[in-house]
Amino acid sequence: IYSYTRQQAIDDGVLIDITEAAAEAGFKIEVALTEAAYQDCVSWTEADNQQAYQDETGRLWDLLTMAMYAARKGAGSSSVSFQVLRIPKDGKSRAPQVAHLKMEISPTEEGVPAITIMQHNED
Repeated sequence: IYSYTRQQAIDDGVLIDITEAAAEAGFKIEVALTEAAYQDCVSWTEADNQQAYQDETGRLWDLLTMAMYAARKGAGSSSVSFQVLRIPKDGKSRAPQVAHLKMEISPTEEGVPAITIMQHNED
């Protein structure tokens, strides 16, 4: 039986490990974003500043702040939905729009809890 591990997903870029930044925001366990959630809510290049000035660090911090608020509010639940305002990377938007995300906690292959943040329609 073959299983695709969390570490393999991180190595392949399917998951983006944000544990270090998440620890600064107050998370005590490993945290990763799906590639889709990262591209939608965090990714921002110098070229994107033609649309509106932002940076990835600020966008990541906004996401983690809202995730921490949702985690505290939903304490005891293995899955929590939350929203974050972000300017979509579409080349024209200047006003923030709501992104619907969810955060799930589950054990890694080693049995330690880890959080995955994903878009609301992802599994």
